[in-house]
Amino acid sequence: MDSHLKFIEIDSTPSTNTLLASMAGDVGHGTVVLAREQSAGRGQRGNTWEAEPGKNITMSILLKPILIQPKYMHIISEIVSLSIVKVLRRYIEPSQGTVAVKWPNDIYVNDKKICGILVENSLMGDYIAHSIVGIGLNVNQREFCSDAPNPVSIGMLTGKDLSVGSLARELAAEILVEMAKSVTDEPVMHAKHLDYQKELWRREGYHTYATPDGCQFEARIVGVEKTGMLTLEEADGTRRDFAFKEVAAVL
Repeated sequence: MDSHLKFIEIDSTPSTNTLLASMAGDVGHGTVVLAREQSAGRGQRGNTWEAEPGKNITMSILLKPILIQPKYMHIISEIVSLSIVKVLRRYIEPSQGTVAVKWPNDIYVNDKKICGILVENSLMGDYIAHSIVGIGLNVNQREFCSDAPNPVSIGMLTGKDLSVGSLARELAAEILVEMAKSVTDEPVMHAKHLDYQKELWRREGYHTYATPDGCQFEARIVGVEKTGMLTLEEADGTRRDFAFKEVAAVL
C-alpha cells in the first residue's frame, strides 16, 4: 500500500469533499476522509448522492501537489476513473456486467451507475495546487429509494457483501499509485488518456444524446480531447464538440 495513504474515518459528515477541503492546508497528499454516512453528498451537475449508511463508500482523497495546467485537469478524472475500473474488475466478473467509464467520470456497469466521482481543484498560479476527489461507490446496498434512474451496487451484481473499509483503502492505494506514475511522465499520461478513451461506455455504435434545451440526436463517440471535450459524430458525418454539461447520454 502506498506510504502516503492516511485514512481518517468518521461516522457522519454533510460532505467528505467539504470536510477535506477545510483540512487541505494542514494534511498531506494521500489523506482520505471516509464517512459511514454523508448527509449532503454532492455529485456532478448539482445532484445529490444516495447512500445507505455503512453500506457504501463515501470518501474523498487529497492529491497534491498536482503540477498540471488547469486546461488539462481532466487527466485527473481519467486516472481516477481508470483506477476505479481496475479495482471493480477484481470483484465483478465479465458475466456479471461490463465495467466502463461514462464520460466524463461516472462508472457504469452495463447501463447502470455504480460510482460517481466529483473532482474539485484548487489553483496556484498557472497550475493546480491540489485536487480533492470525492468518490461515491455503491457496495453493499441492495435497494435504492431516490429518483436516480439506474443505480446498481457490487452486492446486487455479485450477491456478495464486501468490507467497505478494505475496499476504500484498495481504491485509494490504486489511485495514488497511478497518479505517481502518470502526472510526472508525459508519455505515461498520454497512454492513460488513450486507455481512458478505450474504456468509455457506449464507445461503439450510435446512441441517443440530448442537449440542455431538450434536442435529441443520434451520434457515435469519436474521442475525448485532453481538455475533456467530447467529440460526437452524427450519421451524416457532422462532428460536434461538447464540454461537460453541454450534452448528456439518454438512457
